[in-house]
Amino acid sequence: MLVSQLSLFPDIDEKKVRSLVVKELKLYKALKIREQNKKELSQSGISKNIFPVLLQNDTENHFKVIHMERALNDSLDSIERKIIEMKYLASERQNDINIYMELGLQKTPYYEKKKVAIFQIASSLGII
Repeated sequence: MLVSQLSLFPDIDEKKVRSLVVKELKLYKALKIREQNKKELSQSGISKNIFPVLLQNDTENHFKVIHMERALNDSLDSIERKIIEMKYLASERQNDINIYMELGLQKTPYYEKKKVAIFQIASSLGII
């Protein structure tokens, strides 16, 4: 099953895809906090940033958060989403063995789900 799903993405460097998706997941984590901070300031009546700003890319960052949330919530099944959340979005990153033990998965199905999740996110975001 996994081979047929991944055959839709011929000649793609799996390590490169994983690296890009993980990088974007880490950025998403930071941008989500940034969005929350901005909203909090706005609700308090503060219209300017309270920290120095080197790059002004609020619109782009806002859409990155929206698109990543859509990719996580709409393209992954519940197990795939849980794997991604536990591995890359939790405050403390866990290792794979702890995740698949906690989720009650065997090693091979866990890695298959993780790989499919990474490719689904990459596809949803237009990376591949």
